[in-house]
Formats: sequence, C-alpha cells, structure tokens
Amino acid sequence: MSDQNNKSIYERIGGEASVNAAVDIFYRKVLNDHRINRFFDNVDMETQVAKQKAFLTMAFGGPNSYTGEDMRKGHAQLVKAGLNDSHFDAVVENLGATLIELNVPQDIINEIVVICETTRNDVLGK
Repeated sequence: MSDQNNKSIYERIGGEASVNAAVDIFYRKVLNDHRINRFFDNVDMETQVAKQKAFLTMAFGGPNSYTGEDMRKGHAQLVKAGLNDSHFDAVVENLGATLIELNVPQDIINEIVVICETTRNDVLGK
C-alpha cells in the first residue's frame, strides 16, 4: 500500500485551496444549469458556498468545521419544491465536471461520487 493510499481525499486533491476552487467552479456550473438553478433562486450564495466548502472538507477527510443542518433537514424545503433524483444526478454531474476541469484523477472522482451517493436518500428525504 503506497503512502498516497493512506491520505484522505482532502489531502490527495490538494487540501483547502483545492476544495475552495472546486466549490467556486461547481456553483458557477450549478447556477448556469437550467435543470437545478431554480433551487438556488432565494439562497444567499455566499453563505451557501461557505457551508459547502466546510461540508466537503469534512466529507473528504479534512478538518471538520461543518456546522450546517443535517442533509435531510437542510433539504426538506427543496424536496417540497420538487427536488428529486434527476436533480441530485445533475448536482453530481456538475461536481464531476468540476473535478475533471481541475484535473482530479478519475479514481479520486470515483471515490467522491461514492461519498455523494451516501447522501442521496437523506438529501431527497427518502
């Protein structure tokens, strides 16, 4: 087992600077995606970006400073507004495209997609 395998995803993608860059690019993509951008119409994007950076840092094995609501509670209003699997898929697709744009290796992208999938049922209130 190589030393690389002992590192968290957070460390392997480049830490805080990489997460910050990814989230900024990701939300540019999301806000331009007609399939899902309506869910962000009344969202304070500065706060949303900060929450997402903290959440992904924690989810990828970095320092945990995430203080947001749990996924089920945090997305309940969006589920009432029609959030469904197709929207979740669009979000994951935008994240994948962002990571490709940032030259993240495919094996790491695959690990990240697995992490995303673990949140699907809670995000969608299932």
